[in-house]
Amino acid sequence: MLLPNILLTGTPGVGKTTLGKELASRSGLKYINVGDIAREGQLYDGYDEEYECPILDEDRVVDELENQMSEGGVIVDYHGCDFFPERWFYIVFVLQADNSVLYKRLETRGYNEKKLKDRIQCEIFQVLYEEALASYKEEVVPQLPSSKSEDLEENINQILKWIEQWIKDHSS
Repeated sequence: MLLPNILLTGTPGVGKTTLGKELASRSGLKYINVGDIAREGQLYDGYDEEYECPILDEDRVVDELENQMSEGGVIVDYHGCDFFPERWFYIVFVLQADNSVLYKRLETRGYNEKKLKDRIQCEIFQVLYEEALASYKEEVVPQLPSSKSEDLEENINQILKWIEQWIKDHSS
């Protein structure tokens, strides 16, 4: 059976990983966290001193994921989306969180002040939503709230319904 590929994107700290893992558990789709894949395969192209993190080698990530993505049935979790081939995803969910909630989540991760400030500004100006709209058709880029615990359950149910409908529409 053909299954859709889904991208979960948004500012770090909005809940992509929590949603992605739970969604995979309930849907049977495979969950891939790009940060984990990059770490495991050392898919980096240097180190950013200012943000204190490795720089992702996007071409190597795409090469690494190509076979899994062509099989379908994959949920991909990453805060960027403009380097993935458009053909990979049937839908791109952009998660968004209230700034005060996001700030607390990032603070508990130990982000330095510059990284914290930049991530909050990224959310305020909807940078990742704009990136998704520039990279994919608008009709496949819905926004999902991700500030409260109830949002998680609502998002899971909404995406499970979407998957169910997609399978019905693509089976024949």
